[in-house]
Amino acid sequence: MKRRVALYARVSTTDQTPDNQLMALRGYADARGWTATEFTDVGVSGAKERRPALDAMVAAARARKVDVVCCVRLDRLARSTHHLLTMAQELEALGVDLVATEQTVDTTTPAGRLLFAVLGAIAEFERGLIRERVLSGVRRAKAAGIHCGRPRKYEMDPSEVLVLHSQGLSLSEIGRRLGNGHPIPPTVIRRTLTAAQSLVS
Repeated sequence: MKRRVALYARVSTTDQTPDNQLMALRGYADARGWTATEFTDVGVSGAKERRPALDAMVAAARARKVDVVCCVRLDRLARSTHHLLTMAQELEALGVDLVATEQTVDTTTPAGRLLFAVLGAIAEFERGLIRERVLSGVRRAKAAGIHCGRPRKYEMDPSEVLVLHSQGLSLSEIGRRLGNGHPIPPTVIRRTLTAAQSLVS
């Protein structure tokens, strides 16, 4: 059975063309005998939180319609290191491989699968650092007599809010993840985030 690959290309401005990226990706998929579906964002900066084609590709992966995600370079795919770590972890959990043709990244190979392990370890290390900075900030604040209690209506860990925000999630998405079926309003997430950031500064 042929593997199904999502070819993702992105250019930042409308006067650029993704054709060079797509030609390279099509050739790679053809050489592997993969069945390809193309996802292209044109005129979308890598710093943008929402990218229509990227969102559609991730949705296809979650729906188990994709076996491999393929791009020319990882900076075409992810907007930050945190975003890449988060995406790589989700792809691994979904059983979807990741290929960056110009960077010798290929998790369909045994050696390439080490990438997921390394990225996962880096993500865990980063989360640990953030939590430690928040806890240290809380201790300093309490020592100075500053109240650090949580809002009564919403129970959430400020360090977890900071971690999720550092991974590129929107305030709404953070609220959905931490709300246990009852989304926390973005305004509450923003206040908690601001407080957490002040503790680690």
